[in-house]
Amino acid sequence: MGYTDQRFNVNLSILYTELPLLERPAAAAAAGFTAVELWWPWIETPTPDQAELDALKKAIEDAGVQLTGLNFYAGQLPGPDRGAVSVPGEESEKFRANLKVAADFAESLGCKALNALYGNRVEGVDPAEQDKLALENLVLAAKEADRIGAILLIETLNKPESPLYPLVSAPAGIEIVDKVNEATGLGNAKFLMDLYHLAMNDEDLPQIIDAYAAKTGHVQIADKPGRGAPGTGELPLEDLLDQLKKAGYEGYVGLEYKAPDAAASFGWLPAEARAAR
Repeated sequence: MGYTDQRFNVNLSILYTELPLLERPAAAAAAGFTAVELWWPWIETPTPDQAELDALKKAIEDAGVQLTGLNFYAGQLPGPDRGAVSVPGEESEKFRANLKVAADFAESLGCKALNALYGNRVEGVDPAEQDKLALENLVLAAKEADRIGAILLIETLNKPESPLYPLVSAPAGIEIVDKVNEATGLGNAKFLMDLYHLAMNDEDLPQIIDAYAAKTGHVQIADKPGRGAPGTGELPLEDLLDQLKKAGYEGYVGLEYKAPDAAASFGWLPAEARAAR
């Protein structure tokens, strides 16, 4: 067991940000990785020109890496936003406009996981109305993901860094997963278990893994404090990933940590263990 027994992918929206987007897939491949994931890369628009989509698709294919996860449109991320699903008005409309675009792009690259960030609470708007809108949009997203044979991911963030985001505990995220599955009958909504965010919320990580591994569709990691590479903080990430594997989780583990020099940050993982198996 240990890190060498995991399937890792590199999040190209938080790592290799010192490079232009189209150069990042090849950089990940040069470091020995064969799988990558992305936040929605075009924060200004849910519907970029086809030429931009084609250019990114070509960069991923030319690098020889597999896209294993993609966010739906999530507003200004990085930035003040934390998704658009529950945000009424223009942001919700943008999310809906993005659904087919993102799913088609994912399908074109064989990507089987789409993440929909819930969105911040909006001052002056009834939280119950936001939650009603969120469920409507997540049902649409789950159906769009199902159309391409993908799962829909629901993510918990952390309250210190995302104080307006309502899903700041594992049970809160699981509750939404269950509501979406009940509403659609598809069963393709899954929990995105980000061990960094859960740790920042002071949750009992071993207990969370035992309780929710079966409903988890993707895992992401960073060390705490600092959101750096494994080994830079206090989290027993290797042990936690072993526990997840023993609990039956066989999916990817996304490297969603910060590093000023991505290539220099992978020393914790032997080069021969970086290719996803």
